[in-house]
Amino acid sequence: MNQWKNLTKGFIKENPIFSLLLGMCPTLGVTSSAENGLGMGLATTFVLIMSNLVVSLIKDLIPDKVRIPAFIVVIATFVTVVEMVMQAYVPALYASLGLFIPLIVVNCIVLGRAEAFASKNNAFSSVIDGAGMGLGFSLALTLLGSIRELLGSGKLFGFEVYPEEYGMLVFVLAPGAFIALGYLIATINRLKKA
Repeated sequence: MNQWKNLTKGFIKENPIFSLLLGMCPTLGVTSSAENGLGMGLATTFVLIMSNLVVSLIKDLIPDKVRIPAFIVVIATFVTVVEMVMQAYVPALYASLGLFIPLIVVNCIVLGRAEAFASKNNAFSSVIDGAGMGLGFSLALTLLGSIRELLGSGKLFGFEVYPEEYGMLVFVLAPGAFIALGYLIATINRLKKA
């Protein structure tokens, strides 16, 4: 039963974006649209699940002196898989996310979960934890991307909701990411206290 709590804690209680404020670089950089946010979130979720699984399986084989570099090699392997699959099957999304895909390797969410959770728990619990944190991250990126896309261009997942000329350009640009994220965090904190 305790493992299933690990699946849900990444959504609100320990959401990497809204509660822990981790992974701000991709959060602010790729969320100009809901599709980009969802794509980046799912890519990171895959890396989180697989790297947590492998780290939990090999944790006893890795000496303490090389623990972090070994974790980074494991993470980099799965990021390479994600990058190659995206380049082959969703080239438009791959081009849109650009440099942020390889940066998953050094994303503090992924390395942090490998170090704090997977290196101390069994494989099943580590996979559940990776899925929970990854899906919470995906939810946060998709929500932020949806808000920015809707306010900035009048679209949602590329479908027009209202004419683009009524959109506010600031939300498509970098300052809009800070504004939208600030309001989202404030709203979520307010809802948690209620």
